[in-house]
Amino acid sequence: MPGKQLLRLAAQALLLVALTGCNPFSDARSMMDEYVERVARVLESEPQFSPIESPSLLPRRRERALEMPELELGMLDFLSLYGCELQVVVGEKNSVLGRVMQPLNRLRYEVRFIRAARECLPETEDEDLVEVLEQAIESKRESLPIAVWNATWGGQEIEPLFSLSKGQYPVASEGNPVSDLALDARQLNQAVAQVLAGQLEVNLDFAGPVQQRWQAEHRAGQLINSAVLLSARLDDASALIQQRLEGRPLCLNGKSNNQSDIVQNMFFSIYIGKVQPYLSDVRRARQVLIEPLADLAQQQLAIMPEGFKAWYRRYLAAAADESIWRQLDASIMRHTRRWQDLLEQCGLRPGA
Repeated sequence: MPGKQLLRLAAQALLLVALTGCNPFSDARSMMDEYVERVARVLESEPQFSPIESPSLLPRRRERALEMPELELGMLDFLSLYGCELQVVVGEKNSVLGRVMQPLNRLRYEVRFIRAARECLPETEDEDLVEVLEQAIESKRESLPIAVWNATWGGQEIEPLFSLSKGQYPVASEGNPVSDLALDARQLNQAVAQVLAGQLEVNLDFAGPVQQRWQAEHRAGQLINSAVLLSARLDDASALIQQRLEGRPLCLNGKSNNQSDIVQNMFFSIYIGKVQPYLSDVRRARQVLIEPLADLAQQQLAIMPEGFKAWYRRYLAAAADESIWRQLDASIMRHTRRWQDLLEQCGLRPGA
């Protein structure tokens, strides 16, 4: 008896998995393909699927990372023999581990160096040493934006966040999948702004856990995948509606009929009921995650490597002509107008 019950439960579980797998609205790609097919069906046309862009990967590390200037070896050795906290800081850099610092640790070192050197100045009476300290501080201040860039965009830690191998942003996900990442991005933006403004008392301890989350999440890449998918399929559906607008009217003299009722039902049940909530989820996630990440790059535009700029304009910046986010907004607006024009033929214009 227990064996039969176990088999029955296993069969029910397999059936549930099969039914879930057959639901075209559980996944973004299948949902958008299904939507185009249904638009074609109710408009008595054939679906046409345009190719979906393969987004570009985050540029390779050698195209993102900037070379960090070093102090002259003689100056560094001299400072390592001097007192104050600076002696400890320089000593750590000269250690075995210090020579292979990860970008975030290197940023922390650069900030500590400047703070320690500044604290040493009032205690220094030797004019030659004062001059060396001032030169070292100025050199570190000039190279600080490079350390900030490498710690945010130049290292390997951010790569998993923009991975394109994890499909699209989830459909009807529970909670807010990007909430923690969004908070991280805002906090990081504030810290970067402070450091670049010379406010070096900012605590960077939070940045380590942020980068750990970057390596465990792939939401930015998923959102990029969703943006190009949605633009393509919305344009496909818009082309089908435009084709019908240019051909036989859906209704004559503004009077609805059986076909217009079918079209309207599909509009509300599929577009309004399924597609539009997903569009809202993607646009909301873009606002709270992609936009702060774009700000993180934008405020470092002066130091941004040339090999990164085209990718930034395409996948992060919202206002650039080539931006996928600008294209998505245009596709949504165009699709909305097509539906309004079609349903208006029958006196069924949405919002009327």
